[in-house]
Amino acid sequence: MTNSTASITVHHQRTAQRADPARALWRRVLGATALLAVSFSAQAFQAGLRQITVPGADPIPVALFYPTQAPARPVQMALWAPEVALGAPAEARFKGLILLSHGTGGSELGHHTLATRLAAQGYLVAALRHPHDDWQDRQLVGSGRYFGERARQASRVLDAVLADPQWGPRVPEGHIGALGHSAGGYTVMALAAGQVQPARAGQHCREDADDPMFCRLGNGALASAPGAQAVAPVAEGASSVGDPRVRAVVAMAPVGVVFEAAALQQVKVPVRLYTAQHDQVLNSRYHGDWLARQVPGAQAFTVAGAGHFAFMSKPQRSVPSDAGDPAADPEGFDREAFQKTLADEVVGFFDRSLN
Repeated sequence: MTNSTASITVHHQRTAQRADPARALWRRVLGATALLAVSFSAQAFQAGLRQITVPGADPIPVALFYPTQAPARPVQMALWAPEVALGAPAEARFKGLILLSHGTGGSELGHHTLATRLAAQGYLVAALRHPHDDWQDRQLVGSGRYFGERARQASRVLDAVLADPQWGPRVPEGHIGALGHSAGGYTVMALAAGQVQPARAGQHCREDADDPMFCRLGNGALASAPGAQAVAPVAEGASSVGDPRVRAVVAMAPVGVVFEAAALQQVKVPVRLYTAQHDQVLNSRYHGDWLARQVPGAQAFTVAGAGHFAFMSKPQRSVPSDAGDPAADPEGFDREAFQKTLADEVVGFFDRSLN
């Protein structure tokens, strides 16, 4: 197929050259530009890593994974050892920017396998640590501001990265995607949907008894959100859960019960949704599966044999938590093999959707 296409292209160029030298020159320029684009998309870089902090009343730590020519090596960082080139020079141009949002009580490094693969394929990945909903501090869970604030934190990171003179000019306009897991899956869906109803979580937990882990997390504070009101888009320039800069979304085992069907049915960007067959944290009936039925054109997949944490990079030791152990998998599930497949699929999705 490739050789045949190339021969046809050469034949057409030669015919044009005989008829019109100026046109032939222009075709060669266009051909060279196309070849450069193909070369960039096909080239595998290494993953660089730098850490920045978005300033504000609640500073946001962000891990930036990006394409580099420098050699990467495993670097021990807390529970993980991502393969990165620390502080290495970045490529002059990126394919796009991918925002990465972790689950409740998580870390900016918890999905480093996906982040480094995206970086090696030409993307800048901005993985934030959600203030007051990370492994050190979960005050946000009981604040009554959980759902709106998480999405606004994500938008603050986009603001900062795009405004940064070192990083922003390297991101092609309109080439922004978002990737999230669990509460992070909710977060990136909120950026696309623009409207959530936190009170729906409390209603759900009063009426449906078969989603106990979601309703128990944080002693029920996350689900009940006392006094929380609907968070809706407001006038342009003001704070909102929606972010029109996000042009494609991947949500993995996402929280979904706080969305209304009407808001999800207005989502216009490509969406890819994953659920886990043996999700012990979220009943997919009310979350990922329900989202998939509401979002027009959503690509939805259930991962056979997987538990809730299959979408995270595997920690190097057991980490007991209210939601279970992120290092544990259901018997017979090969997380390492799945992560490779998942990375291929996520890269392919963003390549098709953003480039």
